[in-house]
Amino acid sequence: MADNRISMPAGFGGLMRFGEEYESKFNLKPVHVVIFLILILGIRIGLGLFLKV
Repeated sequence: MADNRISMPAGFGGLMRFGEEYESKFNLKPVHVVIFLILILGIRIGLGLFLKV
């Protein structure tokens, strides 16, 4: 029965690395995203006050 063993490849234990660092054309910091959202919210509130639809 010892001859019927299945040999599994010794790899990374199912873990693979496909480029640890992803380089994007747009590198945004979280602070920039928060500032952008605050600006959008301010414009929305300002339009609501001035237009009063």
